[in-house]
Order: sequence, then C-alpha cells, then structure tokens
Amino acid sequence: MVLFVLEEMRIRSLGVIDDAVVELSPGFTAVTGETGAGKTMVVTSLGLLLGGRADPALVRIGAKSAVVEGRVAVRAGAAAALRAEEAGAELDDGALLISRTISAEGRSRAHLGGRSVPVGVLSELADDLAAVHGQSDQQGLLKPARQRGALDRYAGDAVAGPLDKYTSAYRRLRAVSAELDEITTRARERAQEADMLRFGLDEIAAVEPRTGEDVELAAEAERLGHAEALASAATAAHAALAGNPEDPEGVDASTLVAGAHRALETVRSHDPALAALAERIGEIGILLADVAGELAGYADDLDADPLRLSAVEERRAALTQLTRKYGQDVGAVLAWAEAGAARLAELEGDDDRLGDLTAERDALRTELAGLARELTEARVGTAARFAAAVTEELASLAMPHARVTIDVRQTEDPDGVEIDGRTVAYGPSGVDEVELLLAPHPGAPPRPIAKGASGGELSRVMLAVEVVFAGTDPVPTYLFDEVDAGVGGKAAVEIGRRLAKLAKSAQVVVVTHLPQVAAFADRQLLVEKTHDGTVTRSGVQVLEGEDRVRELSRMLAGQEDSQTARAHAEELLAAARADG
Repeated sequence: MVLFVLEEMRIRSLGVIDDAVVELSPGFTAVTGETGAGKTMVVTSLGLLLGGRADPALVRIGAKSAVVEGRVAVRAGAAAALRAEEAGAELDDGALLISRTISAEGRSRAHLGGRSVPVGVLSELADDLAAVHGQSDQQGLLKPARQRGALDRYAGDAVAGPLDKYTSAYRRLRAVSAELDEITTRARERAQEADMLRFGLDEIAAVEPRTGEDVELAAEAERLGHAEALASAATAAHAALAGNPEDPEGVDASTLVAGAHRALETVRSHDPALAALAERIGEIGILLADVAGELAGYADDLDADPLRLSAVEERRAALTQLTRKYGQDVGAVLAWAEAGAARLAELEGDDDRLGDLTAERDALRTELAGLARELTEARVGTAARFAAAVTEELASLAMPHARVTIDVRQTEDPDGVEIDGRTVAYGPSGVDEVELLLAPHPGAPPRPIAKGASGGELSRVMLAVEVVFAGTDPVPTYLFDEVDAGVGGKAAVEIGRRLAKLAKSAQVVVVTHLPQVAAFADRQLLVEKTHDGTVTRSGVQVLEGEDRVRELSRMLAGQEDSQTARAHAEELLAAARADG
C-alpha cells in the first residue's frame, strides 16, 4: 500500500516560476514540459523543503525572496512526526506544513509546523521522508566513497554495527596519535619551557616571599625613613597634651581640662545638665591621658636604625626582582609559582606519558585491524547479494545481459594497519575500497562504471540501485530528475515500467522528457511558461484525456496535432494501462 506523503507544493519567485502550485498524488507522477519551462524547479523545491543548500541565485530576478511551501501527510507515530514534534511543530489534521524562504542576499529561513526551526531539522526529516535524485547523483555514484556508502546502506546492521565500533576506535587512535606527535615534535620546545620554569621556581624559592610581605615592608621602610621627624612630632604632641618637664609653668591640655573638671565638680549637684557636662569633661581628661601615654611610648620605642632600614630596602629590592618577572605583587608571584610547579610536573611526566600513549596507540592499531577485518568480511558477504540484486533490476531495465559485480579491495601502505600479513591503508570508513563494475554484455570485461557505462547505462544503474534500496530501506517518496537521460526506445519503456512498479509501494515523482516514461504515470503534470517567460499559478496543469494525448504527441514529434504522433501517444497510454 502506498504511503502518500507529499500532497502539495507552492512555489513563488523561484527561477522562472513566479507563483505556481504543484498538486501531487499517490503513485507515479510525471512532470513534463518544454526545455527551460521550469520542470527541474519541482525537484529543486522539494530539495529545499528537505534542507537542501539555499542558493540565492535561485531567487527570481527582481524578487526579494523565493518561498517554497509544502504539505506533507505524515503517519502519526512515524519517526518524521516524532522528530517534528520534538522541534515544536504541530500537525495540521495529520499533515505537516513545511516552508523555506531564501532571500536575494543569501539568508535562509525554515519553518516546520508553524515553528521556526534550523534548516538542519529539515535535513533530518529528509532521511525518513524522501529520496531525491538528479543528474548530479548519477555523477556522485561514480565516486568510490559513494559506492562504498551504497554497499554499506544495503548491508544494514551487518555493516553498521562493526562500522560504529571501528569509527570509535579510529577517532581514539587519531587523538592518541596527535598527542604523541605533539610530544615528540615539540620535545625541544617543551624542554626549554621546563628549564625556564625550573629557573623561575628556584629564583622564587631562594627569596622565600610571604603573602603580603611587600606591603608590610613598604610601611616599615616609610616609618624608618622618617624616624626623626616622627619622634619630634610625637614629643611635641605629648608636651601639648601632658606638659613639658623642662617648662613647669607651661600650659598643657591635660592641666586645662583638669581645671575645667574641678570647676564643675563643686556645683554639679545643683543641676543634672551641668553634671552631665562634668562627666564628659572627665572622659576627655582620661582620653587625653591615654593618648599622651601612647605618644610617650611611641617616641621611646621609635628607633632610627639605619641598619634595619638598609635590611628592609634590600629585602624590598629582592621582592621587586620577582614582581618584575612573575607578577604585579607578591601574591601574583606565589600564584605563578604554584601554576609553574604544576606545569613542570606535567612536562617532567612526558616520558611516562610517552610510554603510555605509545602502548595505547599500538593496542588501538591492533584493535582497529581486527575491526577492519570484521568490516571487510561483512562487506564482502554483502557485495555478492547487492550485485546480484542490481543485475536483476538491470534485466528489467532493458539491459538483460548486463552484469554488475562489486570489487572490495585494499591498498598497500607501509604506514597502514596489518591485516592477515598485509599492511594496508586505513581511513574513517575502514580499509576497503569499493567499486561497482559493469559488464554491459556477454564477453565484455567488467569495468568501473565510471569508464564502462554510457550516460543511459549509468542512469539505469542508478535507478536499479535505488530500486534495490526500496526493497530493503524504503522511503515514502522518490523524486527523480531526468533519470532517463541518455535513454530512448525500449530502454525508456522499461524505465517507465519499473518506475510504475516502484510506485505501487511508494510515491514516485519523475521529471522526464521521454513520452515512453510519462505514459506509465498515474498522473501527468505539464509545466508551461506564459508569453512573458514566467510560470504562473495556471502554468502547472494536471493533464487528462485529450490534453495528455496532446502533450505526449508533442514529446514524441514536437507537434501536438500530428495524427501519427497522436496515434503513437494513444498506443503508448494503452500499452501502459495494459501493463499495469
């Protein structure tokens, strides 16, 4: 049963399309039209809805932006529906609304179910929703990495399991090897860094600074440097407060305050307010006595010791040497010493680390070799089945005598990993090089498809590969852009027949220029320009009855009204219906 996914697309200001609605249906839909009419924009539009690269050159000249909107029916509970809900999207009556906007300046925005989402979310949905194939995909199939990817995809868990383990070990090996390279290639730099750290730590240890010592010494140096002035000031202040023994008739603050206190003591009992003032004057007297005592002690203790001052300045000079090199103050110097000691311990442990890393690298290489062998065995075991399935499909595509084989091989590399006595190159996907070989007819030697396949044969090989995938790893919708390039005659009929068969279990949309292919479609859409060179809303039509015969006649002979072409078109349609 067909799981209908893509229901409708609206395309605005994209390429030659001004504003058009493309209505799709279950089964097989063929998109046809004159060359340059904008047929490929249908595939391009779906590619944008599925997270494809946004090219500002696609924006129609004179427009500020291009917009593609799509309505996709998604079964509740399907992986795509769950991922959309995780992104905050809401389903609209069982359908998912997707839109993509490209500005002429190159900015791109994506919306899913009414919510703005990163374009990457659309790409994630693409894996579950559709497979899009254009002529660039045919060229991509020529690349060995794509061929290996196709084999791995067909193998499923048989390769995916070992490949996950291999990839994890490969990444760890790369990290270990990079660290080893850094240690060995930077050995001289690291030794120089260690010497510098030892010198600095020794220099700091010789001085033995204490936290806050620089501040304490600065204060002491200031005091010692002005000892005479300080002593003179303290003595003068003491004399002003407590009197000078050498001048017994001198007036001092303590004597005056004592006199004031005595004057009030005789009358304080008559007025509480005056008694309070007497108490306060008494307190002043006590405070003056305390300060005077401290000033006397300060003056007695203060010693203008030139030797101590010299020692302080010498110590400060030693600390300044450290702060000039290792930090703005003693605290920063001590912090540098702590960090430097930790770094030195790390550098001095390089020899031990080197041994540990070397042992881990060797163990990882051995593990990687075992995993690579397991991966190779899984690929070789799958290759024969994959090749047989593709060969069988080619027989249904007018290549009955073609034979596809898959070569799984390794390349010798002295810096590689050892497997079964051979040292072979390895990479993130294993040690295997995978290549599809095609023998188009009996007696022809198998050759790489890049060299042995014509354009038409390559189109059919790609279609055969996709059909094989449809049986093992299906997606709901397939879009093909001129998959029939380079094909004609009987081969075109067989491609149409095979696409119709694929459409029995999936939605298939094909952009084609071949009437033999279009005749097999359940629905045919015509993309047609107006006189001003644009495709408008009315420029994408569903063809039925007489209109479809006329379009097939044009595709056959370039003449819609040719009776011969019309007869041939009706014959093609009748044969396709009978085949279905």
